[in-house]
Amino acid sequence: MIKPEIPKDEAERLHALRTLRVLDTSYEERFDRVTRMAKRMFEVQISLVSLVDEDRQWFKSKQGLDATETPRDISFCGHAINQDGLFIIPDASADERFLITLSLPMLQTSVFMPVIL
Repeated sequence: MIKPEIPKDEAERLHALRTLRVLDTSYEERFDRVTRMAKRMFEVQISLVSLVDEDRQWFKSKQGLDATETPRDISFCGHAINQDGLFIIPDASADERFLITLSLPMLQTSVFMPVIL
C-alpha cells in the first residue's frame, strides 16, 4: 500500500470543505438520490459521496456499504483528490497503492470524480 500524497492546496481544500458545514451531518435525500441513481445507472455494488477530511474520508451518502468513514491514508479518495479529473483504477489488485484496501472484492475496479469547490 502507498499512502496518498497531501495535495499542494490542502489548507485551502480543507477550508473550503469545512466552510460547507456538511461533515458529520445527517444523510440528505438530495445526496442519497445521486448515489442511488449512480449505483443503478452504472450497475455497481457501491456508490458514495465521500468527503476527504484531514485524517479520514467520511461518507455523506452511501449505497452498498455499511461503514460511515474510513482512514484517509488507506482511502481510494485520498488518491483521487490529487487528480485533475476522472480517476480510474482498472484493477486495484494489481495496483500497489491499494493492496491493503482489497478486503472488499467489489472494489477491484473503481472510478472517482473529484469535485472542485
